[in-house]
Amino acid sequence: MAPMAKSATASERRTEILKSAAAAFRRRGYHGASVDEIASALEMTKGNLYYYFKNKEEILFACHEYSLDMLLALMAEVQADTASPEAKLRKLVLAFVHLILDELHGTALTLDPEALSPVLFKRVIVKRDQFDQGVRAIIQLGIDEGSFKAGDPKLIEFAMMGAVNWIPKWFDPEGPATSNQIGDAFADYLVGGLLKP
Repeated sequence: MAPMAKSATASERRTEILKSAAAAFRRRGYHGASVDEIASALEMTKGNLYYYFKNKEEILFACHEYSLDMLLALMAEVQADTASPEAKLRKLVLAFVHLILDELHGTALTLDPEALSPVLFKRVIVKRDQFDQGVRAIIQLGIDEGSFKAGDPKLIEFAMMGAVNWIPKWFDPEGPATSNQIGDAFADYLVGGLLKP
């Protein structure tokens, strides 16, 4: 097998492990989910899983990093766009909902970051803060341009991200609402609520 193909396969396998881990963390919490459970869901042995990740903490960190890297890539794309603050914010909310429901199978990005060592925790917080600052800048732009009601961008961003991060608490994958429907509804409420009448 060519080196490029082999690394792509390893990368895909790591992503599968992250998604399985996210589902296990959702069901049992970080401390309740075992490496055996994550491995057996993928029909792997624990030893095979340790080929990709050295321990459960590294898996949790990789879940956060994978998610935040996706959000930061989207943020860079949105910031480069000439769309209105409303369109930019709506795109971010939709992407955030899809990430939580479709990529991470109903696991919040706030999932047990305190379980990480101080060094890894700090790396997650730096990326999370970068995303938060980007959202706040878009909110501030909307306020400055007069399309959004006046308010504190930090508190508005906390309310928006808090609402989206709460989805895993009530989301039922077997329920009637699709991730598209939930994303559209949240974007309507969260972004629509900022608009001046």
